[in-house]
Amino acid sequence: MKLNAFVSVLISTLVVVAMSNVNAQTKSDTTSIENIVNDEVSAWNKGDAINYSKHFAEDGTFTNILGMFFTGHQAFVERHDDIFKGKFKDTRLEMKIVALKFVRPDVVIVECLTWTSGFLNGPLPGTVLDDKGRLCTRLLQVIAKTEGEWKIVTYHNIDVKTAAFGVKK
Repeated sequence: MKLNAFVSVLISTLVVVAMSNVNAQTKSDTTSIENIVNDEVSAWNKGDAINYSKHFAEDGTFTNILGMFFTGHQAFVERHDDIFKGKFKDTRLEMKIVALKFVRPDVVIVECLTWTSGFLNGPLPGTVLDDKGRLCTRLLQVIAKTEGEWKIVTYHNIDVKTAAFGVKK
């Protein structure tokens, strides 16, 4: 009798553990993450820093393609407002998710390849454009779910030297 109770508890525990892993990659959560990326592209292409930043956490951190490090939602908004008025004014962004990994049910790592085109006066110093006139980057975002809402907690963007790595689209 005690053996049956033990087996029953063991099976119940295994079911709970298995179900927690299933929840880590629900279609709804994956779609929410994809929508964040789509929102970023849409806002960028309108030069809209407020909407580009709407999924960024209040205490989020980010590193831009020049290696500059910033903390906080307001800094993220201000930096993007500056670039949308400057070197990136009227540029067009394309983004492709190349890896989406749930490390916990409430934390996902998203890596994207990005292509930015439409520069009026060439690329930023220290960056290069590909043969189609685009700046290519790898954007790594850590996105966490708090109180039912997904927010970008870390945003790390680096430019890719396309000649060295052969990144194509």
